[in-house]
Amino acid sequence: MTAATSRTLLVAPGQQGAYATIGDAVRAAPDDATISVAGGSYEETFELVERRLTMRAAAGATVRLDGTGASWATLKVRGGFLTLQGIEVAAEVTAVQAEDVELTLERCTVSARGGPAVSVRGCRKFTLGRCTISGAEQGVVVESSSGRIENCDIRDVTGDGLVIGLGADPEVVGCTIAGCGHRGMYLYQYARPVVEGCDVSRTTGAGIAVAHRSVPTIRRTKVHDVAGAGMSFGPDCGGQVEACPLENTAEPALDLAEGATPTVVAPSAAASAAEGLDGLLSRLDEMVGLRAVKAEVRAVVDEIQVDEWRRNAGLAVGTVSHHLIFTGAPGTGKTTVARTYGSLLRELGVLEGGQFREVSRRDLVGQYIGHTAEKTSVVFEECLGGVLFIDEAYTLSRPTGGGGDFGQEAIDTLVKLMEDHRDQVAVIVAGYTGEMAGFLAANPGLASRFAKTIEFEDYTPPDLLEIVQRMAAEGDYLLEADTKPLLLSHFDRITGSPGFGNARDARRSFEGARKAQSQRLRGLGRMPETSELRTLTAADVQAATS
Repeated sequence: MTAATSRTLLVAPGQQGAYATIGDAVRAAPDDATISVAGGSYEETFELVERRLTMRAAAGATVRLDGTGASWATLKVRGGFLTLQGIEVAAEVTAVQAEDVELTLERCTVSARGGPAVSVRGCRKFTLGRCTISGAEQGVVVESSSGRIENCDIRDVTGDGLVIGLGADPEVVGCTIAGCGHRGMYLYQYARPVVEGCDVSRTTGAGIAVAHRSVPTIRRTKVHDVAGAGMSFGPDCGGQVEACPLENTAEPALDLAEGATPTVVAPSAAASAAEGLDGLLSRLDEMVGLRAVKAEVRAVVDEIQVDEWRRNAGLAVGTVSHHLIFTGAPGTGKTTVARTYGSLLRELGVLEGGQFREVSRRDLVGQYIGHTAEKTSVVFEECLGGVLFIDEAYTLSRPTGGGGDFGQEAIDTLVKLMEDHRDQVAVIVAGYTGEMAGFLAANPGLASRFAKTIEFEDYTPPDLLEIVQRMAAEGDYLLEADTKPLLLSHFDRITGSPGFGNARDARRSFEGARKAQSQRLRGLGRMPETSELRTLTAADVQAATS
């Protein structure tokens, strides 16, 4: 007898053996099932209570869950577990409303006309990763919840971009917030988020506003080109502001009300210069593994630096493209390296702003002829002076069966724009090694636009163990010594297997161990000691990896 596995249900209207609607599949799905959705627009709304489901777009498909005709949330979730991957969710009011649920949104595009695009309340754990959120009254609202918002793009909302309140303490890492009718971030009522490596711009109010006894930690976050103060702290608010540039803002750039007590750490000019180039290269070197990748990036930096010295000496300098191809499996650090590369180009004077924007097929491809060229051009122009990172770029050249090859239109538009603006932007395309060959063949001039291809190899089991150890240290956890052989054995088993996620599997293992620890400590019947709260045991790791 074989072990039971979770089911996968296919939604594909008109296809034999598949479900005609997402609703049909949801009703039929057992807990822990995956619903794979073929390309198309689905005018459906859902209320899920105590369900455990994964819903994802089929490979290369553009899937739109359209609730714009309803006066309630497109997707309302309470209790249980929900993962949404690669799906566009549109709404008249709230697109995704989550309460007391373990929620994950990955590579989703979310919009709402009259409310928050994403509302998260009372969730012990949630993750928003590489999502694009726009066209809403508020971008993301988080209340009384813990989780992580990473590499998300929140823009063009009529109110606040990101609202965190009621004691919520999420991590907000590597996000871009731009074009807000009010504030970029509003942190209120005892909020305790950690905000790191973000970029906030084009807000009518303050870039980041802190109110009602909130104590955020804000590190290496740039606020620029805003109509209000760069950051404002209300009475009785504290926290820490560390190495955060505030540029082209109203005065004072850092507005502290009477009774506000944040600790502000501003690096000296010398320290800033060191962080500028040498610090960025050091940060690159500190990444786990990736020895060949680091060498390639350093070679590019060396060439740019020498060309600048030659130019200043009056010597001839050839035309150099700053566009790159990153190949390799998911979870190998491509996004992090691309972001660092943009910062390096800024410090070298090659790019004016160094801002970073990550997009995928759905951000570039429209629904009719001509729409795609317009969408692609708008995204490209917003990235001038910075880095445009196209993840899973091969999906642009993959036919979707929808009757129009709009991905090809996006590629053709990109080829022209990359040539016209080759000194103003760095375009990085990323994807699986084999798939990227087909992408480069989609236009005769595409391959020649890129200076170099950098291959990202899979992490080894020792690399993955080191990643878990770093996650534990950053989270103030201790791994018992006997957890390490268990983790190495687990990574040995899954490395190279179908669906292997590299660093994503490392994070999944760490989060699983944390969850197992929580369940174990809750069963003690007493308040755990500090050492117990910090320690992840072999039993915790075994539960997470079995």
